[in-house]
Amino acid sequence: MVKNKNNQAIWNTRIKKQISTTFQKVGSSINIDKRLFKEDIQGSIVHVEMLFKQKIISFRVKNKIIYGLKKIQNEIIKKKFDFNINYEDIHMNIEKRLFQIIGDDAGYIHTARSRNDQVITDLKIWMRSNTEKINNNLDNIIKTILKISEKNIETIMPGFTHLKNAQAVSFAHYMMAYIEMFNRDKHRFKNNLESLNENPLGVAALTGTSFNIDRNFTSKKLGFKKATNNSIDTVADRDFVLDFLYSASVCSLHISRISEEFIIWNSDAFCLINLSDKVVTGSSIMPQKKNPDTLEFLRGKTGKTFGNLFSMLTILKGLPLSYFKDLQDDKDLVFKTNETLNNCISILNEVLNNFSPNKKRMLELAENGYIVATDLADYLVSKHGMSFRNAYRVTSLIVNFAEKKKKKLNELNINELKKIEPILTSDVLKVFNLKYSVNSKKSYGGTSFANIKKMITKYKKNIL
Repeated sequence: MVKNKNNQAIWNTRIKKQISTTFQKVGSSINIDKRLFKEDIQGSIVHVEMLFKQKIISFRVKNKIIYGLKKIQNEIIKKKFDFNINYEDIHMNIEKRLFQIIGDDAGYIHTARSRNDQVITDLKIWMRSNTEKINNNLDNIIKTILKISEKNIETIMPGFTHLKNAQAVSFAHYMMAYIEMFNRDKHRFKNNLESLNENPLGVAALTGTSFNIDRNFTSKKLGFKKATNNSIDTVADRDFVLDFLYSASVCSLHISRISEEFIIWNSDAFCLINLSDKVVTGSSIMPQKKNPDTLEFLRGKTGKTFGNLFSMLTILKGLPLSYFKDLQDDKDLVFKTNETLNNCISILNEVLNNFSPNKKRMLELAENGYIVATDLADYLVSKHGMSFRNAYRVTSLIVNFAEKKKKKLNELNINELKKIEPILTSDVLKVFNLKYSVNSKKSYGGTSFANIKKMITKYKKNIL
């Protein structure tokens, strides 16, 4: 057996000259993929167990390798492991150290596998675990929004279209719209677990292997549902990375939307919410300022998440089959996105736990802008048999009249209303009540208080 001498790459018998130091520095991935050490060692242990089961290596060699791998894992955990860029990545660093611990028997560890299938296996295991963590964190966000909603079922505010007062809604209903968004994010991440559940280990470099391996064994041991079907596709595939980056981007988009909403609501123009001092910062020159920097941070980080997705799309768009060095950047993009997204979810949860609605201002704003106009049109249809378009015309005339008189709709008396539409009776005045307006929206998914209570119960049941 050819010995793996110190400070020499595995391929030193073939490649005679030292690679440029610059490329060695920038081309090494060890500083990025070293966080995969647990997954790499887990995959290697299962791999050698399979090799022994298939009588490809001996019982003695298997035990020596597993002993060495466990020792290496302990060294890394205790920060006693020397990561070396000379060995490029986590796989070669571990293998090099294994040679130092158990000797030439370490050379059997790479039988019937390549770094090509090894790295995908490591990354999939890591992504599987961290995807579940993201969903747990999203559950925390949803729970926080539910608490806010329970306290604000009868808090009335304007709903907006085009940032103009549109119709009266419950603040709880407004906030629960974000529960729907974050629930969809959870479903996207859950769906991604399907593509993460196919085992790449055993396809080797790109063609499979001539050794009598058992991929079903490694699949079961590593928690995969099944082995991948095509060796070339397995090595070339990074769809599961794109799926993750896309899901993270959409989730970031939702975080950015609620951040933007809160920035607007917190502005002096709206004053719909108050942010606690825990989630604002001050100005270096203006003593009175309290700035929503946490929310602006969240909004800004969306750009980084989008950028990581577009980077991966660009890397993949021109690659023929199967493996290329280009693909090395996939891990960096995944790790950065995962860290950014989890930080953003955590910060958003802090913000949500440290704000309060300005109920008085919400009601005040809801009373402006003729916000119950649609309710009046609906009333004319249901009580007087008008077509909706005719009811729309009559309501427009009433709004024009109120606007001219500088009155709100609920400030108009029945005589004024009858001059525009003679069939109206005093019964119509109830339509101008905001609480009546909100509670009238009883259709499934609507903002009525009864609907909101039912949805809160449903959300709680689903999460718990």
